[in-house]
Amino acid sequence: MRRSKRFEILEERPVNKDGFVKEWPEMGFVAMSSPNDPKPSVKVENGRIIELDGKLRDEFDMLDQFIADYMIDANVTEQVLALDSVEIARKLVDINVSRAEVLELTKGLTPAKVLEVLNHMNVVEMMMALQKMRARKTPSNQCHVTNVRDNPVLMAADAAEAGLYGFDEQETTVGVVRYAPFNALALLVGSQTARGGILTQDSLEEATELRLAMLGLTSYAETISIYGTEPVFIDGDDTPWSKSFLASSYASRGAKMRFTSGTGSEVQMAGAEGKSMLYLEIRCVMMAKGAGVQGLQNGSISCIGIPASVPSGIRAVLAENLATTLFDLEVASGNDQTFSHSEIRRSAKMLTQMLPGTDFIFAGFSAVPNNEDMFAGSNMDASDLDDYLIIQRDMMVDGGLKPVDEESVIEARYQAAKSMQAIFEELGFPVITDEEVEAATYANSSVDMPTRNVVEDLKSAERILRDGISGFDIALILAKRGYRQTAERIFNMLKQRVAGDYLHPSAIINGDNLVISAVNDENDYKGPGSGYRLSPERWEEIKNIRQAISPQDFD
Repeated sequence: MRRSKRFEILEERPVNKDGFVKEWPEMGFVAMSSPNDPKPSVKVENGRIIELDGKLRDEFDMLDQFIADYMIDANVTEQVLALDSVEIARKLVDINVSRAEVLELTKGLTPAKVLEVLNHMNVVEMMMALQKMRARKTPSNQCHVTNVRDNPVLMAADAAEAGLYGFDEQETTVGVVRYAPFNALALLVGSQTARGGILTQDSLEEATELRLAMLGLTSYAETISIYGTEPVFIDGDDTPWSKSFLASSYASRGAKMRFTSGTGSEVQMAGAEGKSMLYLEIRCVMMAKGAGVQGLQNGSISCIGIPASVPSGIRAVLAENLATTLFDLEVASGNDQTFSHSEIRRSAKMLTQMLPGTDFIFAGFSAVPNNEDMFAGSNMDASDLDDYLIIQRDMMVDGGLKPVDEESVIEARYQAAKSMQAIFEELGFPVITDEEVEAATYANSSVDMPTRNVVEDLKSAERILRDGISGFDIALILAKRGYRQTAERIFNMLKQRVAGDYLHPSAIINGDNLVISAVNDENDYKGPGSGYRLSPERWEEIKNIRQAISPQDFD
């Protein structure tokens, strides 16, 4: 058959390398509205919920029981469920209805009622609601800093550069598990070289991650996964109660933490029970609230290919972010795993979080090239930084980042690498050569770095846990070797651990070592002229990209 030349061109477009499937409700391949989703219902007897979304109490699975007993306010739920879902949806969008008023309503919602409300809203309405409902007034951003060789010198330099760009949280993980203490150390030193107050984490199995937090080498955790059906939750070797215990273990030791969930995970693990992805994710959101954690990382996260393949899937991702804010939780709103070959499509998805603003617009903007990102690559990586900064400028919107100049980046990378060199020398770890410092200062990726002796590095990395080398020890070494500013910043982070202020909901720490959270920076959006607005100083910062020419330059 003779082909249309236009269709031949279209078929070569990047978007047509993506995967798309038709809805298949029986297996959970439906974004927001499955015929198998329950209808909202609730019944309270003697202050106890005995019916939830069509199930009697003796039919509850463990998720139903946890949500009914620890999340839903039995005193108001029957009155709230009597409200029309369209009316609740309109309250979310209405600038004359305060966030506080909405939060009072959501105490009584059931998962099916939340789903019904969100299904009445289009994408623009969800973005309007998200602008009002996020917990912290000031939006922020988080990044990934990893490399395929787990090279600690490069990682520290990359963390320093990311800190200059303005990321308030930095997350790493490992290719080789035994490298974990080096990665945590590199992220701590590099981030604090750039500026004080950056929170860091090393995403690992829980026992090691918790030990690193207790040593003061990391300051937050978020990869504590929960799921929306009982079989999948059990398959993860956990229950809502055990996850709650783990959450308290982190928080009681001064580590900020949030759970992780996301649309599509139950489909990916073949346990969706025929329910829509959003319904199952709403159950996760409500469990997170019931567990008492301050926030949730969601936005499909590592399962993004599943909702992205079905109709209304990216809308469902936005809806799950909004659902999180409905329950007064910090939201790290995804955008952290790449899902499309199309730059247009990736940008369109990201804008639904960037434009209204979320607590963390990315749950991991790759501050390194995506082929170095051990989290399987991000929706945007280091090569997209200029695009992102210019979008901020184009839209006059705060995406949490700021322009940097090359000279400052080179200097910060050099100082971070030199700091690691001094620490390794003091601790008797394998030598970091001047050649490595030089390479890390100017490198793009690990291919630009000299190779290290992996066996000897691993032996030394294990010493950190064996000998209990702490963040305080690192601060003392840096002070001794003349890196006093970085030492003081690390010490100030440790003082924050003792004070506990940064455990408040949606907390970040600014460059002046002040905690900004939903307590002292509560979102008060009520329409034009309210809520978060760019200060003149912040707008000047966003405007002044390095590519912009000045007419005065040609006088």
